[in-house]
Amino acid sequence: MQTPELDPRSVLGRVMGILDAFNPDDGAVGLSELARRTGLPKATVHRMCRDLVAARMLAATAGGYRLGRGLFELGMRAAPERTLLEVAVPFLQDLYRRADETVHLGVPDGDEVVYISKIGGHRQARAPSRIGGRMPLYCTAIGKALLAHSTPTAIDRVLAGSLTRRTPRTITGPGLLRHQLDNVLEQGVAYEYEESAMGIVCVAAAILDTDETPLAAISLTGPPTRFRPDAHAVSVRAAAAGIASILARRNGSPAP
Repeated sequence: MQTPELDPRSVLGRVMGILDAFNPDDGAVGLSELARRTGLPKATVHRMCRDLVAARMLAATAGGYRLGRGLFELGMRAAPERTLLEVAVPFLQDLYRRADETVHLGVPDGDEVVYISKIGGHRQARAPSRIGGRMPLYCTAIGKALLAHSTPTAIDRVLAGSLTRRTPRTITGPGLLRHQLDNVLEQGVAYEYEESAMGIVCVAAAILDTDETPLAAISLTGPPTRFRPDAHAVSVRAAAAGIASILARRNGSPAP
């Protein structure tokens, strides 16, 4: 089910509009620029930013506003993601030590995957992923692992949607993509070969709840010049199953 959109005219809608106006690479953003990005009157942005600073959601600097530490603290109180991180990080670290390539942990949100952890060394491949960032489900290994275990309705919606070609190798044919999802269910892992960005290949596996609902997924990512995703399929699949088993025990459920 897709998340309903906020009314941009409501107070909460305008607050979220201001917070969402900040880009990942922004330092401080000036009042005029925030007004331009949000389309709100400058006086309204000023008033709301003042309140957001008081709530520690924004911080005021000489150069403008930046996202505040209160947002980070609030985000870390999100119990499901916090528990998932506590359980998953040791497995991610083991995968990284074994493969010496970038490891991701992502959770599904609508038709996208949100990355909540990323471990990479000095030689990590240049990937568009970042902690807190989003990518479409259909063109990433971690997204395809999640999508393959989603409901038929969710799969149909994604396949009927806009499958934008992000690289020359992005799979945009619904039939071919559905075939790949069937293979994911059969093999227990999903692959990406330069479909979200050139220069990266990945293998991923879903972390399933006891009812086979995809809670999250993990992936290993590296450059095609040195990384063979299929050589790490067993390790990634085992790590995902291990995380799922511990989560099930913590919830008092039988392991999947």
